[in-house]
Amino acid sequence: MLSKLINIAIVDTHTLFRKTLKNYISDQRNMNVVIQSPNISDLLSKLKDFEVHILLMEVYVPEQNGVDAVKNIKSKYPDIKILALSTCTEMNSLNELLDAGVYGIISKTDEPDELIRAIEAISEKGIYRSALFTEIMYWNKQHNLMSNKETTTVSLNKRESEMLQLLWEEKSNKEIAGYLYLSVRSVEKIRQDLKEKLGVKSTIGLIKYGINKKIIKVTSPVYTKWLQP
Repeated sequence: MLSKLINIAIVDTHTLFRKTLKNYISDQRNMNVVIQSPNISDLLSKLKDFEVHILLMEVYVPEQNGVDAVKNIKSKYPDIKILALSTCTEMNSLNELLDAGVYGIISKTDEPDELIRAIEAISEKGIYRSALFTEIMYWNKQHNLMSNKETTTVSLNKRESEMLQLLWEEKSNKEIAGYLYLSVRSVEKIRQDLKEKLGVKSTIGLIKYGINKKIIKVTSPVYTKWLQP
């Protein structure tokens, strides 16, 4: 259960959807919708006046495509964690959203409880591994195999490999610290050093690398089925 209040912004072109979503989220403990916007320009004008922790963003927004919108927001407000709401099933487009810096993607056809789980996971752990997210990971791996895209293999030590595995398992920095017998500050440093070492910008990038290089062991039967070569 969340112990801190999460301020949430919603960007979606459909007024009824935004208001319904706001009412549903506002009924949850420790969640507060502070901004509703129909487009990115309106969002950016309001972000100056509110502290937002998580942004729920429709993939298809006016003015910019989803990827450019994510990059634009991240460049101005890097601490905001973006959860993409999508009706898109095109894997390449969804993969580009992950590369742009979203912390998770869920389908607009998912159950409402899935959204709440995603908000909680992203707030506490910085990532939400939904079924759609894992399917994108599978697509990414298969795409790399089919295109024979080779990335330089970087040697990782045992602790770094364990870090990738624990990130895949959606462990928070505090939980990882417990597993590795480190301080939370040390975990944060290793995580940042890993990003620089592997040339990636996000936790998603770390997970993609770990899966593509078979460093991450996928143990769940569902995920194993999706991610096997």
